[in-house]
Amino acid sequence: MFSRSGTTVKPPAWFTAALRHRPDHLDVEVDACRIHVRAWGDVGNPPLVLVHGGGAHSGWWDHIAPFFCATHRVIAPDLSGHGDSGTRNTYDLAGWAQEILAASAAAGESSQRPTVIGHSMGGWVTATTAIHYGDELDSILVIDSPLRDRAPEESRLRDRKRDAPGYRTRNEIIARFTAVPSQDVTLPYISDHIARESVHKTDRGWVWKFDPAIFNGQLFKQQPTEQETMEAMLSAIRCRVAYLRCESGLVPQTMAEKIRAILQLRGPFLELAQAGHHPMLDQPLPLVATVRTLLEFWSIT
Repeated sequence: MFSRSGTTVKPPAWFTAALRHRPDHLDVEVDACRIHVRAWGDVGNPPLVLVHGGGAHSGWWDHIAPFFCATHRVIAPDLSGHGDSGTRNTYDLAGWAQEILAASAAAGESSQRPTVIGHSMGGWVTATTAIHYGDELDSILVIDSPLRDRAPEESRLRDRKRDAPGYRTRNEIIARFTAVPSQDVTLPYISDHIARESVHKTDRGWVWKFDPAIFNGQLFKQQPTEQETMEAMLSAIRCRVAYLRCESGLVPQTMAEKIRAILQLRGPFLELAQAGHHPMLDQPLPLVATVRTLLEFWSIT
């Protein structure tokens, strides 16, 4: 049961069933940094890599990944500076792309090339992975990543510091959890689960599981060069590519038409009705159905 502010909500059966599919947990070292990975399904299945957004972690996929583990080895890394992975002195998209390939190789044993799905900042990481390692990928799906804003989470998280005092109790910090960027709808049982996976205790108190230095302008260059824009990457990607826009997300209609024009006949442009920027928080089952349909389409073409 989920309870907040005196209100009790019973999570639906599909959600509790999904969370019963406990992931494997493993670590892989990439350029002297420990990268934590969640993985579901048989190691011999085709790899499906799920990449979280900025300030998030692999646990955002806990209720999504089990829907694919009958057919895929579902692999969700914590990018460096996020979740239970280590931190770095500097961060960049190319380094995170290297972590994606390393996580896929460490968590699976299939000879098939991975499909990579990335949300928000993770969509930028996914596109960068395709630019650098396109011949090693089967396909990619970018979810609601704006064309120019590499880290939509940055404006809300930029003022946090590595050594800032933490919260006194776990319940206190969990009560402060909110989607960044914000959206009108978040299903409470999902946000409660993710919030509990998003914190840990340190000598400063309870803190969020991400490195604040990523977003304060010190360690990660936010603005891309012209060659690094999403337009340039989508045009140059060598593997199969698709884009999923959330109807109430961060991609306005004019930008959506531009993305559709960039893709043309190279891959499908999809739209998820009623979804905010974080579809795993407000439209999880439509998100699953859309990705399942896309994977089936790719399997026969």
